[in-house]
Amino acid sequence: MVLQLFPREESFFVLFNRAAQNVLRGGQMLRELFDDYRDVEQRAEAIKAVEEQGDEITHDLIDRLNRTFVTPFDREDIYDLAKQIDNVLDWIEAAAARMAVYRIPQPTREARELAHIIVNVCEVIVEAVGNLRKLDRLDGPIQEINRLENLADHLQRDAVAALFTDNVNPVDVIKWKDVYDTLEEATDQAEDVANVLESIRTKQM
Repeated sequence: MVLQLFPREESFFVLFNRAAQNVLRGGQMLRELFDDYRDVEQRAEAIKAVEEQGDEITHDLIDRLNRTFVTPFDREDIYDLAKQIDNVLDWIEAAAARMAVYRIPQPTREARELAHIIVNVCEVIVEAVGNLRKLDRLDGPIQEINRLENLADHLQRDAVAALFTDNVNPVDVIKWKDVYDTLEEATDQAEDVANVLESIRTKQM
């Protein structure tokens, strides 16, 4: 393995932008699935393909990290940011997979709202990653990611509570609780992205 003695910062920024855009694509596909609910298994597989592309980008980032001696940010932060962005997409894919595996007949209003929040948070991740060269612009996106995560958290709790008050079939309660938890976890992972971005901003400014 040959270490690069001089930083190729551009490659990190390019790869992070690719990763963020790929996560956004996965989020958009999930929202489209929930808004136009048909061909569920095929569309869940298409989201899985996007998630696999995300794995490849993450691998490329970590490979670049291992072969670069001087990096634009702390090595730990680069690794964490790559993994956390990938984690968001993992949970997006998991939500789509659960809809297919559980053979959910139709998404609920709350599930659709959570899918829309996920797209919103992915859009902010794209904005934030695009500002990695201008760290003073990260405060707004970081705050917005946290706001959206809180919104998703409240919505998920209300949705789960409703399952136990609306005389839902016990099996459906189990299925929907898992779906709601999975959707909300995608926004939790986005909050972890924000935490890494905050760490980068603090160390570099």
